[in-house]
Amino acid sequence: MLIQSEGDIQVVGEAKDGLEAVQFAKALKPDVIVMDIAMPTMNGLLATEKIMAASQAIRVLILSAHPDPEYIQQAMSFGASGYLLKQSSTEFLAQAIREVLKGRTYFRGAIPKKLRNECREAFEKLELSKKKAA
Repeated sequence: MLIQSEGDIQVVGEAKDGLEAVQFAKALKPDVIVMDIAMPTMNGLLATEKIMAASQAIRVLILSAHPDPEYIQQAMSFGASGYLLKQSSTEFLAQAIREVLKGRTYFRGAIPKKLRNECREAFEKLELSKKKAA
């Protein structure tokens, strides 16, 4: 409902688990996927990895309650464009979606600056390799 209330963002699907998220990504080809980590059947990290392997054009924004640096690093290594903690103010969700849609990274919440910078650097290298491959 929060995302749908934004005038420039359209929700095209909502998955009940990670497996369905992967299936929806293939069928609906959204620009941005807001992905939770803790989901049944297939967690959001594995779903992100599968989605990014199938389509480099889709951007994945992780929205999670887990501030654990290992989750953040793993999400970014699987191709996520950003990581937003659920404890962040709701106003940041639409901002995060818009930023990753522009091809940028987005981090919000209690994420150490050093980790954010490392993830941004890794993301920029991945984006550069995508452009070279295209």
